[in-house]
Amino acid sequence: MVTPFTRNGGLDLPGTQHLAAALVDEGGCDGLVVGGTTGESPTTSDAEKTAVVQAVAEAVRDRARIVAGVGSNDTRHAIALAHAAEKAGAHELLVVTPYYSRPPQEAVEAHFRMVADAVGIPLMLYDIPARTGVALSYDTLCRLAEHPRVTGVKDCAYDLLKSARTMAATGLAYHSGCDELNLPLRAIGAAGCVSTVANVAPREVRGVLDAYDAGDPDEAARRHIALTPLIDAMMSRLPGTVTAKALLGTLGRPGGPVRPPLFEADATVVAGLADAYASATCSTSPLPAQPVG
Repeated sequence: MVTPFTRNGGLDLPGTQHLAAALVDEGGCDGLVVGGTTGESPTTSDAEKTAVVQAVAEAVRDRARIVAGVGSNDTRHAIALAHAAEKAGAHELLVVTPYYSRPPQEAVEAHFRMVADAVGIPLMLYDIPARTGVALSYDTLCRLAEHPRVTGVKDCAYDLLKSARTMAATGLAYHSGCDELNLPLRAIGAAGCVSTVANVAPREVRGVLDAYDAGDPDEAARRHIALTPLIDAMMSRLPGTVTAKALLGTLGRPGGPVRPPLFEADATVVAGLADAYASATCSTSPLPAQPVG
């Protein structure tokens, strides 16, 4: 989920609550990941991260699972964020592999274990080597799966063989973190997805997995392929945060500006996004709109 901002760049907590409730009640989302990459975690303060978790928890209560992004390349900082998110109402934590410093696998494993040991709620490991510079190895994943509070993976590793092997060897609940792989990963056993595109097309994203789960892989494939132009428009050229907020703006939903170093999408890009969105969602009505704070 994006983190809605006001026009002057501050937190839009009423807009955050409206968007969260709409995604759950109208969009059919089973859970919301807040404070992740799409939520602009690099440019939100610790206090802002906690405020967003609390606001979303108040808005959706027990109607959806709240997963709070608490990743950091500083283990002590990650633990502090984890404590704050747990206290604010998160049901689960999304913890990214430590980035930039490129720690070896034993250090990565220790990082996750220290966070898991410090809290009483489950962890979803975030495997995204293109951003962190370090991939979680199969062996590390298997060892971490033995921890009682390491229960899931957000998979952006683009390594279907590793994903399949890990799912076969562990009880980890895999979630696709790349919209173009939502159906392929579900077909080999993933539990679901953590989707950027679902910020604007939640029913369409869910519809792919629902069709597959209903035993209609052909319909699932049709729906998945129908979404690919929107996935491409949102994810291939600009960060998903930028494109999601641009589309939310055209739809009159809370989102607001992005924070530097990200830049707003220009008019040509927005027009292309709107066309792709209209094509992907032509058979369904949009979420209720609300003026941006």
